[in-house]
Amino acid sequence: MPGFKSSHSAHPRFDFLIVGAGFSGLVFAERVCNVLGKSCLVVDKRPHIGGNCYDVIDPSGVLIHKYGPHYFRTDSRRVLDYLSEFTEWIPANYVIKSYTDAKYWSFPISLNTFEELVGRKATPEEFQQWLDERKVPIAQPRNSEEMVLSQVGHELYEKFFKRYTLKQWKQHPRELDASVCGRIPVRTDRDARYLREKFQSMPKEGYTRLFETMVAACGNRLHLEPECDFAHVPNSVRYDRLVYTGPIDAYFGECYGPLPYRSLRFEPEPFTGEDLHRLRRPTAPLGFWQPYVQVNYPNSEDFTRIVEIKHVTQQKTPNTTIVREYPADYTPGALPYYPIPTKANEELYQKYRQLAEAEKNTLFLGRLAMYRYYNMDQVVAAALERFDKWCGQPG
Repeated sequence: MPGFKSSHSAHPRFDFLIVGAGFSGLVFAERVCNVLGKSCLVVDKRPHIGGNCYDVIDPSGVLIHKYGPHYFRTDSRRVLDYLSEFTEWIPANYVIKSYTDAKYWSFPISLNTFEELVGRKATPEEFQQWLDERKVPIAQPRNSEEMVLSQVGHELYEKFFKRYTLKQWKQHPRELDASVCGRIPVRTDRDARYLREKFQSMPKEGYTRLFETMVAACGNRLHLEPECDFAHVPNSVRYDRLVYTGPIDAYFGECYGPLPYRSLRFEPEPFTGEDLHRLRRPTAPLGFWQPYVQVNYPNSEDFTRIVEIKHVTQQKTPNTTIVREYPADYTPGALPYYPIPTKANEELYQKYRQLAEAEKNTLFLGRLAMYRYYNMDQVVAAALERFDKWCGQPG
């Protein structure tokens, strides 16, 4: 098992120990170093920084998102201004389609989807009337099934949501919190964007470069220890405060039992420019395998989606790589991707949260430590806000 590789003295001391080198940990570390002028040790059991946002050039020379697509977007001026200190941006058009019944459908559901369904042009008023006639009258949806039925009715629920959710979560939509499917908008206009936020862009040189710039800005006040599990930080390392971004149940030895997660498995498939020319896929633009950055497969395949991130990184290369994404059980050794939002799991998390609140000089931060599904901008915003509050800085 990898050991602690610190080149510091036998008894190194830091103002902060930060567990996890993803967005939560590195944003907090940067603030500690550059606002407080304090030192911090950042450990991560993976061999790289960036957490699940890590991107890398694959053997075909294509920049890929190793742990699934990360579509940056935000409505927060503070988050945008902060991250813009470490990266430039390129506009991104996140067009997502759903492939079922042997055709591509516009997704999320919009007037475009309705026109594809009825096979002709339609008006927003006509689509709204169609929805009103089919929606199930549920004033306060208690779960994801009720949420979707209350928005679009049974036909579109069956076509796009039911089996996709069963694959992704290994749970029926009626067992999941309403927020799971409630995150997906339903529009009666022709807005084809997957996401609602006004600012939708990608880091110009990728996420890893953004993180490297953030680390460099900290100078020698920040010390990184990759491939170092928190459990194996030597007792000789001294620190005043701890910021923990790992699974909250693991921190407490799963004393109340493990919190459930869903994991993922990724299968990349590279294509050279010659491959693409030979395949001649008529729906895909030149230099691409599929016509859109993401295609969901709600019904017909074991995988949930195929992502071709080159569509939004705007990388200039004749080659491309697609990644098939398979949902997986969370087992020992797997990565925890998604907290499973059920009532029972929330009650279990609250027990751990009470323990966390009693931990002195310790802050629990991020998706895993707070057992919540957060978008990247929400993670950054939370790190900035918690830094202000915990370290006494103005917001």
